[in-house]
Amino acid sequence: MTKPGIDTMEPMWPQGSSADYVAARIELAEAERTLRDQIEAVAAARRKMPQGRLLPEYTFAEGPQDLGVAEPVRATRLRELFGAHDILVVYHLMFHPDDAAACSMCSMWVDGFHGVLHHLGRHAGFAAIAKAPLPKLRGWALRRGWDGMRILSSHDTTFNADMNAERADGDQRPMISVFTAEGNAVRHFYTLPANFWDDAQRGIDLLSPVWNVLDLLPTGRGEWYADNDYAGRERRI
Repeated sequence: MTKPGIDTMEPMWPQGSSADYVAARIELAEAERTLRDQIEAVAAARRKMPQGRLLPEYTFAEGPQDLGVAEPVRATRLRELFGAHDILVVYHLMFHPDDAAACSMCSMWVDGFHGVLHHLGRHAGFAAIAKAPLPKLRGWALRRGWDGMRILSSHDTTFNADMNAERADGDQRPMISVFTAEGNAVRHFYTLPANFWDDAQRGIDLLSPVWNVLDLLPTGRGEWYADNDYAGRERRI
């Protein structure tokens, strides 16, 4: 017995497909719908989280909007990154101060955020923050073409450690955080790292269209890793 609506669903297959294919695709369609409902339930639970803690007044180093220009460098407060919004999204870019380049996987995610920055900007402020010194960070951003994005260095601050975006041994963690503004104060709302609570990976995969498109392929995503040019520390995310 199929569920109500399945018998009248619009086809997701070309005409002439085999009965076996159609039956398998209908079963998969039901699973896809169940997955969608679970994603929406988790999103609703996220929105109902209790208030997070108020944060100190962090100050970061930020250069000109033109990534090809090094000066002037100014001190930018976390609160300033909200712009005209009362919500801020920060991607914690995995870029250790001693590394020659940022994590290539993190960089792929930021590539995607950069591509939709004008859409995100209608709802919230957005910035990428990394522990690497500003000149090194901006050089990497220029190489990736992240023009128009707020790129800031948290070097010489406790921001990464306080946010648990940095381990005790100095290793950096890739993750994304959401903050809210209350007057001149900033409150933490939510953080999602690349690893789940049990240290399984793919915690932020839904934020990248690349993985989700690769999952549609008959070959799947495989062990594909974005850009094999990461010349830094051991990749532990």
